[in-house]
Amino acid sequence: MRNTAVAGLAFFVLGGIATAAPPAPRDQGDWPCRQIKVPDLSLAAIWNGPPIEAAAKTWREDTEVSDLASRLAARRTPTETAQKLIEDFAQGAGGARKERLLRLFAGVYDKLDRERGEVIAGLDRYGRAQKEMAEQLRERTQKLREAQDSHAGADKLKELSDDLQWEMRVFEERRKAMTFVCETPALIEQRLGALARSIQGALE
Repeated sequence: MRNTAVAGLAFFVLGGIATAAPPAPRDQGDWPCRQIKVPDLSLAAIWNGPPIEAAAKTWREDTEVSDLASRLAARRTPTETAQKLIEDFAQGAGGARKERLLRLFAGVYDKLDRERGEVIAGLDRYGRAQKEMAEQLRERTQKLREAQDSHAGADKLKELSDDLQWEMRVFEERRKAMTFVCETPALIEQRLGALARSIQGALE
């Protein structure tokens, strides 16, 4: 009975994969999240200030700007702290205030855009791995059912059942962890938006 229950649970879990998220557009590929995949950030949706094309080419040359951009982009830096750092930087920027603030935003944008891209690429890999694991679970479930139908020995059935149960547990833990990770791109966007507003406010 236990072996039958494990096999039945596996079919239930794997069957839920198809209904766990709404249908995704064809170009979503291995994307594992409920959220629609948006590969690239739209600068215009985040930044209403002056153009940053020139600043994007020079921000790394300003050591203070580069260091501050890294600190602002780091999610371990609270948003309130980041906003105060921007205010202090703007006050001490002198005559080159506008140019340096544009460099600062260009640096923050570059860092967070890269981080977001890495997270999305990682989620694609994660989704691909989950698909492969789901297929392996289906194969193991089928083997267990075939062993049951052929009246295999108790030891063999227990071995197959234990292996299947262990892999199901790993699969479920990965799926639960994915729920949090799927929120990361949006959290990065929110942080970038808040920093953009603070830097833009310092420009005015």
